[in-house]
Amino acid sequence: MEWLHDIFKRSPEMALFLSLAVGYWIGKFKFGKFQLGGVAGSLLVAVIVSQVGVEVDAGVKAVLFALFIYAVGFESGPQFFSSLGKQSIKEIILAVVMAATGLLTVIVMAKMFSLDKGLAAGVAAGGLTQSAIIGTAGDAIAKLGLAADETQRLQANVAIGYAVTYVFGSFGAIIVCVNILPKFMGRSIRDDAIAAETAMQAGKAALGPDQSAAAPALVGRIYQLTADPKRTVEAIEYATPNTDITIERVKRGGRFIEVGPELELQKDDIVLVVGQRDAVVNATSMLGKELFDVEGMELTMQRREIVLTNKELAQKTIGQIRDATTTATRHGVFLVSISRGGKTLPLEDGTAVQLGDMVTIFGAEQDLKRVSARIGEAIVQTTKTDFVYLGAGLVVGLLIGLVSVKLGDIPLTLGSGGGALLSGLIFGWYRAKRQTFGALPSAAGQLLKDLGLAGFVAVVGLSSGLQAVQTIKAQGLTIFIVGVIVTIVPMIITMLIGRYLLRYENVAIFAGALSGSRSANPAFGEVLDKAENSIPTVPFAITYALANVLLTLLGPLIVALA
Repeated sequence: MEWLHDIFKRSPEMALFLSLAVGYWIGKFKFGKFQLGGVAGSLLVAVIVSQVGVEVDAGVKAVLFALFIYAVGFESGPQFFSSLGKQSIKEIILAVVMAATGLLTVIVMAKMFSLDKGLAAGVAAGGLTQSAIIGTAGDAIAKLGLAADETQRLQANVAIGYAVTYVFGSFGAIIVCVNILPKFMGRSIRDDAIAAETAMQAGKAALGPDQSAAAPALVGRIYQLTADPKRTVEAIEYATPNTDITIERVKRGGRFIEVGPELELQKDDIVLVVGQRDAVVNATSMLGKELFDVEGMELTMQRREIVLTNKELAQKTIGQIRDATTTATRHGVFLVSISRGGKTLPLEDGTAVQLGDMVTIFGAEQDLKRVSARIGEAIVQTTKTDFVYLGAGLVVGLLIGLVSVKLGDIPLTLGSGGGALLSGLIFGWYRAKRQTFGALPSAAGQLLKDLGLAGFVAVVGLSSGLQAVQTIKAQGLTIFIVGVIVTIVPMIITMLIGRYLLRYENVAIFAGALSGSRSANPAFGEVLDKAENSIPTVPFAITYALANVLLTLLGPLIVALA
């Protein structure tokens, strides 16, 4: 295999992309109900590839992970800040339970298998996938007052324990969150993610990018008047209070007539009616026979998203705004939805709007132009990423990650991952309120998440796989088995407490919280992949931030107690 080693030495990036390609291919296979997934597959293949000897710059791992975690935060920023409150107590408790059970499991295993302080701390760092434990444990060992060679030996054992257990620490968390938890709850992550998203959308079914309602709320129909109505366009449109229909076109005797509120309709006129489906159906009795293909009656309708910036409308209810708006202004424009912080508001007369709300309207282009200017700033859909905003967000996040606060002798820091996540949440939240800049199209964000996470775990496998296998061969399977126990047991205990004491009902939300409480980014990536939406992200962000602090504190505690 020397020739393969030479190839990867000359082009280590080839090993990375090979791991991704083969890993995602393997991840597609199903073994009963078990599926490895692309992230776990990439990790597994990377460990195999690493056996020929591959050196990948650690900076690559840092960049990929920063892109992944920032994109996650950016997507969920609006929902995250609106979700903070009493409802976050469950996530706080879950993170504490995970840290406490992790500490207890490591101490018990260290006593049972006679692990020294260095190996015990290393097993915790790898089995719980919290690399910061290496640093805090190493500092604690240095302060024990041991001989220099003994201190060096214990510190080296921290690295050995970490290398042997980290790979399964990542892999095992995926198994628990993606395979065991849904089976234990008796529901799928995808189904519960859809249910939670539907609840956020004020009861409206959440549709995927390739889905549409079989019976849409807004429809257009063509009618031929079978009787002489002797009524004007305006009279028909407003025949019933709050009836949302608009006559957009009129064809009489083979020619089109300009439509206006005072136009009196006649028998055999052909009219194009647009509006709420129930209103259009109810209007059939006074319109006549429905036609299905009339030349020239085609009309392109549009949806437009607008950020509410008009201070005159802020804090007013939908009913107040409608009553204060003339029929001429409202003509031909239909309110589709109003959302705030990623949550859809009910379209009821008593719902008050605020500056920064996202208003979606539907109608013909000329009608939308008339109303858009009164509401605020229209959002121009784009496929281009605002790299100024993206770069600034990452810089701020990485700067936050450099900040360190000491708790006694223990340095506490969010690290680059925690900093990028926090920055992503803030920048995503601000972008939701000012959507005229800072675009990160969903496809671009998905690429950052997929490539960032899979690339990150692949680099981990390439960097640690060879050393882990060599250590297992030299010292036996004891450390590896202990690492498996340290990975699985705390997660199972936390899962049981979360289900029966904290009463988690939604498996998608629970999976996000559980993966975050273990700072298990690969597991979270697979949860997101299964969910196919951002529902698991908010609970993950809360528990992940806490886990970065709580699990880091385990280093000195293990050195003191093991």
